[in-house]
This record gives sequence, C-alpha cells and structure tokens, in this order.
Amino acid sequence: MAVSLSKGQRISLEKTGGGGLSKVRMGLGWDPAEAPKKSGFFGSMFGGGAAADIDLDASCLLLDAQKNLLDVVWFRQLQSRDGSISHSGDNLTGEGDGDDEVIFVDLTRLPRNVAHLAFTVCSFRGQTFNEVAGAFCRLVDDSNNTEMAKFNLSDKGAHTGVVMAVVSRNGAGWEMKAVGTPTAGAVANDMMPAVLAAL
Repeated sequence: MAVSLSKGQRISLEKTGGGGLSKVRMGLGWDPAEAPKKSGFFGSMFGGGAAADIDLDASCLLLDAQKNLLDVVWFRQLQSRDGSISHSGDNLTGEGDGDDEVIFVDLTRLPRNVAHLAFTVCSFRGQTFNEVAGAFCRLVDDSNNTEMAKFNLSDKGAHTGVVMAVVSRNGAGWEMKAVGTPTAGAVANDMMPAVLAAL
C-alpha cells in the first residue's frame, strides 16, 4: 500500500516482507489548470475555460556524498552515462491520466559513489505552477508495479520548478524524502541550489 507523503517526510524503501529494492521508477503527472471563464459578450461567444498545454519536465540529478553533481538525466539526455537511469521522453502537454513522464532507476547498477538521486520538475517554457493542476510524483517498485509512495505537488505560485523528492543511500538500503520546494528553473541544472538545500 502506497504511503501518501507530506513535505519533509521520509520513508525507508524496502520491499514488503523485507529485502532491498532493485528497480524503481519515479512518475510525474500533471494536468493544465482550467483558464478562468471570460465574462461579457465575447466571453459567451468564445467561451473560456479551455486549458492550455503545459510542458513540465522531470529530471534526475545524481550527486555524491559530498553533494557534487555527477550526472543529470532529463529530456536532452535520456540516459545516465552509466546506463542505470533512463527517461521516458518529453511530454509537451500533460494530457491524459496517470504518469506523464517517468524516470526508471536500476538501483543495482548505480555506481557506489552515487549517494543521492534528486528528482525535480521544471518548466522549460517558463509556465508557472499557477497554470498547473493535479501535479504529483510517485515512486513505484518496478519489479512488481507496486506504488510505494506518492506526493502531491499542488502548491500554486509563480514558481517554475519544484524539487519533488530525494532518494538517498541509507546504509545498505535507500530512503525517500518528500521535498516539494518551489524554485525557479527552466532546466534541471537551474535547480541545484534548491537541491543542495534539500539534502
């Protein structure tokens, strides 16, 4: 059963019944917020309420224990250099139900010097979270399709990015921290100050 997380909450990532995880995926979903209804004669003629396409971008920043950036997986680099992390590709609209973008992680292939995986979302086009509805991220055990944790990213505002969550080594296993920090950012590297503050 998935845990619904709130900001700052941490959970240990272990399989139900014990044992470590091998493959996980971080899904990001969102919908365009409805535009406000137009009033007056032209409003009744042309409607309003139609939602514009929203282009959000999920990214994963790989950091070592000293918080140095090692690699970034995003829509312009769909796979980490070591091959352990891959991206589903760019979704330009947010249309449809479920995950709009997905980052797949093979924890068994991650190099030992990778201590933290920071999952971020930002708007390359500069659209703000006032234009976004129903945004969420969720961590899924990819070996059996079990949702482990879900975190709503519903805070409205003029920010263009959010540090969603951080997955960090915890001894031999991993733990996830829900972050939800709003920040400015058009690409993943813009998010580094907020990522470092979240670690």
